[in-house]
Amino acid sequence: MADKVSKNAVEALQGRLFDGMTIMAGGFGLCGIPELLIAAIRDSGVKDLTVISNNCGVDDFGLGVLLAGGQIRKMISSYVGENKLFAELYLSGKLELEFNPQGTLAERIRAGGAGIPAFFTKTGVGTLVAEGKEVRDFDGELYVMERGLTADLSIVKAWQGDHEGNLIYRMTARNFNPMMATAGKICVAEVEKIVATGTLDPNNIHTPGIFIDAIVEGVHEKRIEQRTVRKAETV
Repeated sequence: MADKVSKNAVEALQGRLFDGMTIMAGGFGLCGIPELLIAAIRDSGVKDLTVISNNCGVDDFGLGVLLAGGQIRKMISSYVGENKLFAELYLSGKLELEFNPQGTLAERIRAGGAGIPAFFTKTGVGTLVAEGKEVRDFDGELYVMERGLTADLSIVKAWQGDHEGNLIYRMTARNFNPMMATAGKICVAEVEKIVATGTLDPNNIHTPGIFIDAIVEGVHEKRIEQRTVRKAETV
C-alpha cells in the first residue's frame, strides 16, 4: 500500500485547492477541527469557497479565519452563533447561508458519502426549512426531501492514523469527521499522532484508509469556545 503521509499541511493540500470549490470541514464547535489544514487553506489564498461544516468557528480561529480573509462565499451549516463576523457578513449580504437542522445536515453528508442522492425526513416540515423543497405523504405523514451532500475536498481531524490513512477519532471529534471523510472526492486528514501501519486494532478503526488521500501529523491548539468554571468557594 502507498504511504500517504505528507510532511505538512501545505504539502498535503498541494494541487488540491482551486477557486470556487466546495470543502467539507469536520469538527463540532472547536472540537476535532482540522485547524492545520484550515490555516493552510487560508495561506493559499483560494477564494469563492462553499464550505460545509456544522459551524463556522469563532472570529479568530477555525473556519473564522477564512471568513476574515473573505475566502468563503457560502456556508452550509447548522449553527453559527459563536461568530460575530459571520453575522455581520450574512446580514450585509456578503455571505450566503444554507441553514440545516443539525441531524439533517449530518444525514445529508452521510447520504452523500453513501451515494444516496436524496432522502425524506419529517424534520422541518411546515417550517422555513421546507420552503422550495418537495414534500411527500408517506402513510399519512408529511416528509420533506433533502439532497445528499458531497464536496470537492473533505478535511478531517483524527486522533491517530497510520501511514495508509486508517483513522481513529476520539469522543466529540466523531460527530462529523467520519461521515465527511466518505463524502469528499478527495479527503485529507490531520492527526495528533501517526503510528506504524499495522499498529491500530482493525476493530477500532473508524475511517478505513481507502477514503484518505493524504495524512499529516501536527500539534493542535485545541481551544474551548466558552470556558465556564465554578467560582471558588470562600471559607
